Amino acid sequence: MLPTDAQGPRRRLSVAPMMDWTDRHCRYFLRLISRHTLLYTEMVTSAAILHGDRERLLGFHPAEHPLGIQLGGSEPKDLAECAKIAECRGFDEINLNVGCPSPRVQNGRFGACLMAEPELVADCVRAMCEAVSVPVTVKTRVGIDDRDSYDDLVRFVTTVADAGCRTFIVHARKAWLQGLSPKENRQTPPLRYDMVQRLKSDLPHLEIVLNGGIQTLEEAEQHLSSCDGVMIGRAAYHNPYLLADADRRFYGRGDLKPRTREGVLEHLLPYFREELAKGTRLHALTRHILGLYHAVPGGKRWRRRISEGSSRREADETLLLEAADSLGVDEYHENLSRPVRRVSVLSPV
Repeated sequence: MLPTDAQGPRRRLSVAPMMDWTDRHCRYFLRLISRHTLLYTEMVTSAAILHGDRERLLGFHPAEHPLGIQLGGSEPKDLAECAKIAECRGFDEINLNVGCPSPRVQNGRFGACLMAEPELVADCVRAMCEAVSVPVTVKTRVGIDDRDSYDDLVRFVTTVADAGCRTFIVHARKAWLQGLSPKENRQTPPLRYDMVQRLKSDLPHLEIVLNGGIQTLEEAEQHLSSCDGVMIGRAAYHNPYLLADADRRFYGRGDLKPRTREGVLEHLLPYFREELAKGTRLHALTRHILGLYHAVPGGKRWRRRISEGSSRREADETLLLEAADSLGVDEYHENLSRPVRRVSVLSPV
């Protein structure tokens, strides 16, 4: 059963939408590690959906649920149409990007620059809420440029909330729209967790999800005392197995035994085989799993074998077996009572 409530997906823990990273292959992989953590697509612009290849942009595996789509745009009518398309495709949530500070996004008049136009964001949210029955949420910053006071944040949130948005995912850093790169905007402005916590305290009727700088599940749990949910970004990509205990910690599913890394790979084998048969490049699949053995003995050998092997023309899904072999029996078989040849356990079925 999916972790949902009357307002849609439960957002106690989620993985952030990340451009070039959280594509459908990445999401399928992460879902094998946590059954309930909420996942999001990369940001998809309204123009791309209306005029582009919708199957490529919006396609996903049913196993990815619960799954939200993040939209980028600022035209209420276009966003409403895209939200309706996404709902028909089966997405569990529609999220509007009001947090990305990149110049390219600003040129399209969406992302973080929209914080300067709360009434326009409200119009966009209102149009989407009227078009769909799934939740419409907003991902934003605590501020932009010199509009970074707490009063500015409250003014933005309450204006958009009046248009029908119940859930705000707040990156606890402000964004500088000029002078900092997107990477610098993720690292240089100081984290202001206090602003997000105060927002939840002052507006208890809204669902407030905290984002920014969180590296571990322990940190995430601590923030749940003052916010409704936590979103983890790059830490979950570089060290995906940190999500292995998420279902127990955040969703009360102590009955779900976490898959071992070995179990994750066993489930990936048929998925890789199916995708390769469709013409998907091996590198497009393997690039997301490099961090599976992060901080584990043999992890560097794993990354090297995957990176080097995926460039071979003849390589296929059995590369997972070869890379697993490089770890050594004792390192790899975490939960087996006796050493077993790995190929017999991870057999390509």
